[in-house]
Amino acid sequence: MRQLHHAGRVVAVTGDGANDAPAIRLADVDIALDKKATQAARDAADVVVTDNRIETITDAIVEGRAMWLSVRDALCIPLGGNLGEIAFTIGAGLLSGREALNTRQLLLVNLLTDVLPAMAVAVRPPPDTTADRLLAEGPEASLGSALTQDMYLRAGATAGAAAAAWLLARPASLPGQTSTTALVGLVGAQLGQTIAVRGRAPLVVGAVLGSGVLLAIIVQVPGVSQFFGCRPLLPHQWGIALSSAGAATIAALLWQRCHQPTAGLIDGPGQS
Repeated sequence: MRQLHHAGRVVAVTGDGANDAPAIRLADVDIALDKKATQAARDAADVVVTDNRIETITDAIVEGRAMWLSVRDALCIPLGGNLGEIAFTIGAGLLSGREALNTRQLLLVNLLTDVLPAMAVAVRPPPDTTADRLLAEGPEASLGSALTQDMYLRAGATAGAAAAAWLLARPASLPGQTSTTALVGLVGAQLGQTIAVRGRAPLVVGAVLGSGVLLAIIVQVPGVSQFFGCRPLLPHQWGIALSSAGAATIAALLWQRCHQPTAGLIDGPGQS
């Protein structure tokens, strides 16, 4: 055990006898099996498995790592989306000399992308994974560099979609329609990535579709649109916005598949 500690490993020990108590006490994760465990083993342990099944420990690890994957995905949505919004807003403002999106539009973006979709992603089981893969993955597969990478990917796709929609709409649109086209492209890219990259669970799809319908209503209903600083869009402007969002979503999905990390599948430092 000391050699494993010196090697930087996290060590878990389980046992049920009094002779196991010293090893249990020295481990990073101390586990006792309740039905057979002596009082000394239970007192030394941080965790007691009440059903006396060693498989329960494995099940708990799988559930915990699945939870962290879902948390990573849910964190990526607001963090990456907000970075993309900031990048687009600053860049478009510098080019045009006026704000690309007003305060109410930015709040609307957060309402449509960070509330229901992020909550749905957080509670759904991680897609395209198995218990064996979760057991083999280390911490970096859920947080750390994986989170940073996904966050920058979402930010780049979001800013790129909004910028493309804004630039394509400018020549034949009024300023209000240009900003609204960019808004739809920005929100559409985020919602598209939530489905394509974060998994197509029914709950996630329902949340994304609900946000998309709400966006269309807000943009096209004159009084509501004006309240948020938007303007109803013409068919070709919707086409520009949705095409930009679709292209950004496809690019993000292809990039993720081509750069799918495999380091998390190798037993590395910090794993037991």
